[in-house]
Amino acid sequence: MQNLSPSSAVAADLPVQPATGHAQHPAWLRLKDAVEALRPLQSKDGSIDLSAVQRHTVDPLVETVIGAIEELSPLFPHDAEYHAALVSDLRKWGETGYRTPDFLDSLLAFQPAAKREDGLQHLVVFPMYTQNGNPNHNLEAVLLNVVWPEWLSELERTRFDNPMFLAITFTDFTAGYDTNSAVLFPETVSVSKAPDRFTWGGIFCDREAARFRAVATSAVQQLGLEIPEDAAGLLADQFRAQQTFALWDLVHDRTHSHGDLPFDPFMIKQRSPFWMYGLEELRCDLTTFKEAVQLEAEGNEHARDVQYAILFDRMFRFTVTGDRVRNYDGMGGQLLFAYLHKNGALAWRDNKLTIDWSRVAEVTNGLCREIEDLYRAGIDRPKTAHWIAAYELVSRYLTPHPASTWAKGPEALPLDIAEEKALKKALCDAVLADEFPLSMFFEALNKKLSGVIANTRGITGTNLKGVAA
Repeated sequence: MQNLSPSSAVAADLPVQPATGHAQHPAWLRLKDAVEALRPLQSKDGSIDLSAVQRHTVDPLVETVIGAIEELSPLFPHDAEYHAALVSDLRKWGETGYRTPDFLDSLLAFQPAAKREDGLQHLVVFPMYTQNGNPNHNLEAVLLNVVWPEWLSELERTRFDNPMFLAITFTDFTAGYDTNSAVLFPETVSVSKAPDRFTWGGIFCDREAARFRAVATSAVQQLGLEIPEDAAGLLADQFRAQQTFALWDLVHDRTHSHGDLPFDPFMIKQRSPFWMYGLEELRCDLTTFKEAVQLEAEGNEHARDVQYAILFDRMFRFTVTGDRVRNYDGMGGQLLFAYLHKNGALAWRDNKLTIDWSRVAEVTNGLCREIEDLYRAGIDRPKTAHWIAAYELVSRYLTPHPASTWAKGPEALPLDIAEEKALKKALCDAVLADEFPLSMFFEALNKKLSGVIANTRGITGTNLKGVAA
């Protein structure tokens, strides 16, 4: 066991490493500049109001984007069809007078999951919002690399089939990604109609790894937590952490469509109480943890790292990241911590956190079983009853807000509303913005980590912002 010293995993003034790949190509720099010049001209839906902006201001910027794409495209021969469709969509956007952009043709032509090769690079340009980043449909550009080592490919091929999943890393990006966004999802692109199905989804494992390392290292230090040497090694190694997140994300993403699934609030676009989203995300992470325990027993060298990453990221970063308005990931992190605490796998005494490393896997898997049992029983329940059962599970371990209506039990809820849609709306409206407030422990941790978390905005595997490489 060891306590991390400030120098072992964090260097306060580590210089930002230079961009790599094609990030210094003159055409890419022109493309970035043109996209940033277009950004303030675009409305929330991506359109440009030509009654307020002179067309002779807009057209040259779009032509610069087109010219840069055409110059860069030979460097990405696997994206040739996509880039041709992209140029066509940009020209059609101009022909409409820059109304709400429709990039359906180029979206359909972009098929990165069809060729998953480790180190393969892509130039991606779309009008899009960036999840947890920019909510507007601005034109964005990103250079990225695919992370697909042979060991991960073999696991996907033989055990965790997920043909749409891509682990990716940043090379460079425009301002919409200089944020907390760590995903590239097709559903964020501005199109006239959604495709019948999506065929890919990318997660930036370098950003996830870098902010995990920064926040977990700070938490371990400030809580006086002794961790195994291999856990300390993970926190000190960006490449190793990226590989860890690639495996975590592969299994997590797959789990959304596997198991006993009475109702998946992410797949079925319906409003639900926020703890339903929290339990679904936690179920996917705990399933990944359970699979990692099995993989470790089989000798997989990355499996133990996945367990550490899930525990530290869930308990330390997720709990205190974001606001307190229906923060479902925050709730899930608190739930994991409370479950481990109430089952004797961790303790907070004398202002020091301790984890019983001999029991933590067993107890964590116990919470996974409780959520799986909830889902399995939910198949035979009406949706309202399932929501109530889920609330009861969470509130066994987390204390609800004293003013909560839900905490008073079913008799306090408006269950006499006959019309189903109105009933569901009333039940969701009865949920407090902060239904499960932070415990005193996490209130204190929030103050300690808030600066570190804020500093991870825009972090990547090369722009480490104080995290040692």
